[in-house]
Amino acid sequence: MLFYKFNNQRERRSFGGSFFIEIQYCTLPESTDIKVITSVESIKNWQNNSLYVNDENKFFEEYCSILNKGYYNNLKQGIIDIYGINYYTKTETENIKKKLKENKPEDSEALLNWLEDAEKFNGFYVLGI
Repeated sequence: MLFYKFNNQRERRSFGGSFFIEIQYCTLPESTDIKVITSVESIKNWQNNSLYVNDENKFFEEYCSILNKGYYNNLKQGIIDIYGINYYTKTETENIKKKLKENKPEDSEALLNWLEDAEKFNGFYVLGI
């Protein structure tokens, strides 16, 4: 299993401490400037509705070709940075869902199910280790 959900932070810490990639909904309004969305100050880590990954190498191997248009903190776009901030817009979230259905990387159903709720939010983040 590549993706994990935890009911609370105590459960997450018991499982693996803080060594996780966090996949988190962006709760900022759609009108928010991209500079604000990708700023460190806008990120609130360790959300209970996030997905967590504890094998960054396997995650990168399986998902780098799918998560390849995220915005970094410096506003450039590229493949997933497993050590930084990656933001995916609502439009890109839809593209990612299509790619997941076509390519079916490891544990993609878990991510697809989680992304179904992303429609309620302003895209999502992949927050590196």
